[in-house]
Amino acid sequence: MITLEKDGGLWTVTIDRQDKANSLTPEMLAELADIAEGAAEAQVLILTGKGKVFSAGADLEAAKAGMATSPDWERLSGAIAGLPGLTIAALNGTLAGGANGMALACDIRIAVPSAKFFYPVMKLGYLPQPSDPGRMAALIGPSRAKMILMGGQKIEAAEALAWGLIDRIVEPEQLMDMARALAADTLAARPEIALGIKALCR
Repeated sequence: MITLEKDGGLWTVTIDRQDKANSLTPEMLAELADIAEGAAEAQVLILTGKGKVFSAGADLEAAKAGMATSPDWERLSGAIAGLPGLTIAALNGTLAGGANGMALACDIRIAVPSAKFFYPVMKLGYLPQPSDPGRMAALIGPSRAKMILMGGQKIEAAEALAWGLIDRIVEPEQLMDMARALAADTLAARPEIALGIKALCR
């Protein structure tokens, strides 16, 4: 349900559990974290999903059984944030719950027009993962982060773009082409130059 394709320095990770809105089981979450922790040699890492939803977050039954507070969420987002290469979230659809963390940790986020963004942890009785509110507030400001995390707002793609939560809206059939186009210059550059630019942007 998690696939990893390597094409030279380009790594593409795809979530494919379409019958469950690409919700993550504990095993899938751990696999994603393991891939991210092992991706230091990737010049570019693209995260995407199959179907009309990027990820609904934790599988509902698994969340009730304790997955909502699994340390693997933070392990995943921390590993992505720490990668030296360029990281791109190519959001093929709605992003919900704890799955927000991996997208927030990426350098660039592109999304299809139908994508929606929400993170209903407070309603469900959980705290968000520790690094997620800070990363969200850094992108959109603390008030808007609170609108999502505390006000329970579901943000549509156009508003997400205006806020800075995503960087570009792309038609579904062009999503992966755009992700690869964004990756092209980094893949063609001398690795030390690309790594240096990313370090300077931090």
